[in-house]
Amino acid sequence: MKALFWTGVVVLILGFLSLLVPIPRHEREGFRAGDISVGVETRHDEPVPPVVSAAMILGGAGMMIAGKRRS
Repeated sequence: MKALFWTGVVVLILGFLSLLVPIPRHEREGFRAGDISVGVETRHDEPVPPVVSAAMILGGAGMMIAGKRRS
């Protein structure tokens, strides 16, 4: 089951990257009156919750172990 092993490697790498790289989020607030619109666009960088990152790391490691045992 090499596919399971390599899927585990990808999930493991994504789990480590989610600890380091924040996810950008854009919000636009404002109002429109006829042909005129006034608004403000803000950008937030939100990190992934550590619990999600830990689940991805443990899940990836588990898939790698399961993929190696079946081979």
